[in-house]
Amino acid sequence: MKYLLILSAFVLLGSVAFTTRIPAEATTGRVWADSVKKDTETGLAVDSNLPLIKAHCTACHSSKLITQNKFTRTGWVDKIRWMQKYHKLWDLGPSEVAVLDYLEKYYGPSKQTFDGRRKPLEKPSWYRLR
Repeated sequence: MKYLLILSAFVLLGSVAFTTRIPAEATTGRVWADSVKKDTETGLAVDSNLPLIKAHCTACHSSKLITQNKFTRTGWVDKIRWMQKYHKLWDLGPSEVAVLDYLEKYYGPSKQTFDGRRKPLEKPSWYRLR
């Protein structure tokens, strides 16, 4: 009987915890990346340029290779040139600008400040081990 009471208390507390979610905008004042609508097939952000990304990028590799990176526009250009040089990526032509706009907008470096447990070390000082 005692265990049944404890179990029911955990179930009750768990259901309250899952049903009382506060939106991130209400607590922080900013919208998180999760608010961007995702394509069900690829997991990429839905945009008017998404068909170009599907045609040029996911023709050769997984969309996860895109989502795991956060390059600047210059970084994305460097990656495209690298793929053209070493992996036979074709010339994107006039659609390159639209592809870069999409990649920079959704998969560029994060502009939000770090809000983790502690601020990262800016310049660690190292000492010699004996």
